[in-house]
Amino acid sequence: MQQLPEVTDPRVIDGKKLSRDIEAKVKEGVLHLEEERGVKPGLATILVGEHPPSKLYVKLKHWASKRVGIYSEDHKFPETAAQEEIIELIGKLNKRPEIHGILVQLPMPKHIDERTVMMHIAPEKDVDGFNPLNMGKMFIGREGFVPCTPEGIVRALEHYDIDPKGREVVVVGHSNVVGKPAAMMLLNRNATVRICHVFTKDLKSHTTEADILIVATGVRGLIKADMVKEGAIVFDVGITWMDDKVYGDVDFEDVLPKVKLVSPVPGGVGPMTIAILMEHTLDAARMQSGKQANSLYNEIN
Repeated sequence: MQQLPEVTDPRVIDGKKLSRDIEAKVKEGVLHLEEERGVKPGLATILVGEHPPSKLYVKLKHWASKRVGIYSEDHKFPETAAQEEIIELIGKLNKRPEIHGILVQLPMPKHIDERTVMMHIAPEKDVDGFNPLNMGKMFIGREGFVPCTPEGIVRALEHYDIDPKGREVVVVGHSNVVGKPAAMMLLNRNATVRICHVFTKDLKSHTTEADILIVATGVRGLIKADMVKEGAIVFDVGITWMDDKVYGDVDFEDVLPKVKLVSPVPGGVGPMTIAILMEHTLDAARMQSGKQANSLYNEIN
């Protein structure tokens, strides 16, 4: 596995440290929940196929679960699995009281409709934030469980005391996993947001206006220094695997001298994403074991 570099430059967002801080609080919360209610948070992951990065991501999530004291199960299906099989498993997991969070690792094989699968996860167990109810709550400014990577970005901004209010934000990439929810979460915080994508004309004209630039395309080295505003804050969420190494969408060495802050790949947003998932699982266990467990999502808080 590729080793994460140690962060010594103050311009580099240290996702490892931020994730350790979150995990430490989650571990404390898990112990308290067990002592107070006799409940151990439980997370179930579902992986379909043999996609190497997905297998690694799932493994990392289970390692994190072990670190913080969360019980976890890994459910695997072959590449050829029928959509109905996955939905059937989700139905069973929805009914199991010891499982508080369900995560379906994306992407899934092309013959499976990811949106349909996500609709079957009980909203209160949707710790990855992709059920339409949770997405809808986010779009009306009532954030509950939201996608973990965008929340990691928001939390990093909070850590560095950066208020997005009134700032120009440009999001490159309009996926349901990162681009759209990241844009909406920052819009909820009163930023001025533009979304760019593969059909955007003259990408550079947009990115050079960004006070906060978020890039999630999977195109290695897409963003160069001349595409970044002086003193910008840059979040690189892109992933490209090549020769057992992972690369980001931002030409890190080229951009570093020009920015105020930049997240590296690896070691930036990735560790934050996993730590937020652990936090969501703890929150789900707290809600499901509390007095409002049955009414929490029926009433759409």
